[in-house]
Amino acid sequence: MFPYPSGNLHMGHVRVYTIADAVARFQRMCGKNVFQPIGWDSFGLPAENAANQRGVEPAAWTEQNIAQMKQQLLRLGCSFDWTHELSTCSPQYYRWTQQLFLMLHKHGLAYQNEALVNWDPVDQTVLADEQVDANGCSWRSGAKVEKKLLKQWFIRTTAYAKQLLDGLDDPTLRDWRDIINLQRHWIGECNGYAFTLLTSASNLLRVWTANPEHLKDPNAFLVLRSKHYLSKLSTAAGGGGLSVENPFAGTTIPVVFSDEAAFPPDCDVYLAAPSFRSEDRELWDTFGLAICASGTEETRLNPGSWELLRKEVLQAATRLNAGGYRVSSKLQDWLISRQRYWGTPIPIVHCPKCGAVPVPEEQLPVTLPKRESPDSLLCECPKCGDSQAKRETDTMDTFVDSSWYYLRYLDANNSERIFDPSLASQFMPVDLYIGGKEHAVLHLYYARFMNHFLNKCGLSPTSEPFSRLLVQGMVMGRSFRVKGSGRYVREDEVEVVNAKKNQALLKQTQEPVVITWEKMSKSKQNGVEPSDMFDEYGTDTTRLIILADVAPTSHRNWSSATFPGILNWQKRLWLTLQEFQAAREEAPSDVEVNSEQFLAEDAKLFDARNFYVKGATFNYRHAHQLSVAISKMQGLTNSIRRTPKHIQRHGRQFERALAAQIIMLAPMAPHFASELWSKFVAVKGRLNDASPELQWSEDVLSQRWPDIDAAYNLDLSIKVNGFENCVIKVQRTLLDKVTHSDALDIAFNTDSVTSYLIDKKIRTTNFVLYPGIEAILNIYVDKVQKKEKPASSSAADKVLADP
Repeated sequence: MFPYPSGNLHMGHVRVYTIADAVARFQRMCGKNVFQPIGWDSFGLPAENAANQRGVEPAAWTEQNIAQMKQQLLRLGCSFDWTHELSTCSPQYYRWTQQLFLMLHKHGLAYQNEALVNWDPVDQTVLADEQVDANGCSWRSGAKVEKKLLKQWFIRTTAYAKQLLDGLDDPTLRDWRDIINLQRHWIGECNGYAFTLLTSASNLLRVWTANPEHLKDPNAFLVLRSKHYLSKLSTAAGGGGLSVENPFAGTTIPVVFSDEAAFPPDCDVYLAAPSFRSEDRELWDTFGLAICASGTEETRLNPGSWELLRKEVLQAATRLNAGGYRVSSKLQDWLISRQRYWGTPIPIVHCPKCGAVPVPEEQLPVTLPKRESPDSLLCECPKCGDSQAKRETDTMDTFVDSSWYYLRYLDANNSERIFDPSLASQFMPVDLYIGGKEHAVLHLYYARFMNHFLNKCGLSPTSEPFSRLLVQGMVMGRSFRVKGSGRYVREDEVEVVNAKKNQALLKQTQEPVVITWEKMSKSKQNGVEPSDMFDEYGTDTTRLIILADVAPTSHRNWSSATFPGILNWQKRLWLTLQEFQAAREEAPSDVEVNSEQFLAEDAKLFDARNFYVKGATFNYRHAHQLSVAISKMQGLTNSIRRTPKHIQRHGRQFERALAAQIIMLAPMAPHFASELWSKFVAVKGRLNDASPELQWSEDVLSQRWPDIDAAYNLDLSIKVNGFENCVIKVQRTLLDKVTHSDALDIAFNTDSVTSYLIDKKIRTTNFVLYPGIEAILNIYVDKVQKKEKPASSSAADKVLADP
């Protein structure tokens, strides 16, 4: 996920981009064509607020921050493709964001409506429902959100609700884990239909119902909660009250404000159909409304015709662009209007004669006006030429910018079209998307919607944009808070009394201090500057420390206590190369390289190399447990360092193992591995010089990833109900060819498996093959219940007669 250019990298950035870079470099070494782009999510409130405080333009402030962060990312040593760099605040980018808006508008998916919206009183802007937390506070400023009636732009994301829900079952989605459930919960069960109806106050009203046929009821009426924002408009309308046009029955639906109806969950509108439901007829009587249906209409509404009526309503809704989409009662459309300057201008002109008119594509981009010039909003209407027309002053939510950037990466410099669909066909979906869990609902939901839409337009080849997710945990710092006041203090102001019990005292006053692990931030005074780490330890040591000890998906408690493990490993690797060089430069000695003892020692290194390469490869490629990959590499280091000097000097397998060690380190620590490799290839007396395995004249980053030897035995694990029954050793060349059927044959010819399955019934089996690593056969069984044989009558009589 691309960064917001705040001006400085933090350790969270270091973590996410180091993970990404390690995987990218690994895949390149495996022969893959890897595209690892970078860009900037550069519009938004923080830049505007910061620029205002400093009396500068947001554009200048943002450009300065981008330049600064780019230098820091270069120092981090990431292998980004900078030729495809993009910035969402650049007119060359937002010109296409505007075109995307026009495409949505053309398809009836972008519309304007007056609505009661979430207003952030601190940032002075509107928030989407998704940007308000469970406590009713703004996700960014933390302020208590107010309700305000404003005319706003919306994107009809609900039109794709069912598609987005079903898409979560797409087999291409891997490692989404609980993100699937978060998205599913957000979308809700699509057990009804939403319609957009015009009110007598010229507003659009969302009406949700599980029974679309009810809109055919000529006696239908709407009940809105008494606190619904339209109640104020109804009062202002005087005696006439409020009504809604019903194009499906050709009637005007009366609106009643009450809290008595059976409102659907999270819904403040209830569609009552007295001709269909007796309880709605009672409600009709309660409100004193008059029945107007004729006998003919009543007959047409009998249960036998409901299915036909439902189809008529849904077809008409599509034709009239009045909704009719499968959706949950709680899901709302995406509110994208923001009353701020620093965002993508909405390409609409408001004409006193024509109303809201889309800006023609050839006039894009609509650039941001000079802030001190209100006259810059005046323009000609693209439709009638009226010179009193005005440009839309709202800008788009920054989530619109980030909903499609991954597609623009592929064709970032194309000035003729949004992107080349043939490039999208070649590369989409994104193979691996790495980012924080805080974007599990908002960003991923919007990006999925936009890609589904672009797929329908024939521009994106797949409906789902991201195949595999890696949701990385936060980097946590130790914070110190004065117990009474809750004030955060620096670590150097505190005396730790008992680290295990998190007890400390404030040095100055001896007040008790609470120690906790929290997300790093300046306000909590628990942050660590990446530049300080680079200066003190170097880039690669910082990269290794951020990857070591815990899985990428777990939170990382940043503590200097973990540094020695990595520092000592690096020292041992450097020492190993020095010792290897010294061993090769020693005077020749009589060593029998074909002796049993020598071959046994060399064979140990053959096994060690294959074992640890297998483990590291699995964790780089399949599990993405990069901390475990480091542990495997450290295991190989231990095996290498135990090797006698004469094996270092004459052992072909030692040389291969040491080469594999350096190559496997390269994706995580490219600079350090390059130094180790230059020492390695400079050592005289190569024993594998003729082997195609190593490219001796090339840099370490150009080497092929170490492969498992064909003669090495790998594991075929057979599990029953998740528990390992046995492990069968199979030569690598054979294991790579094993099928599900082959694995079952092997299992049913293995005593430990057949003896265990005697009294069990096989429910199902599945087979997973990781080529060159391992294969796993899972057998799921149920225990067969033995039926007791009934005793014979004579035997029963004997039992009864027996004293």
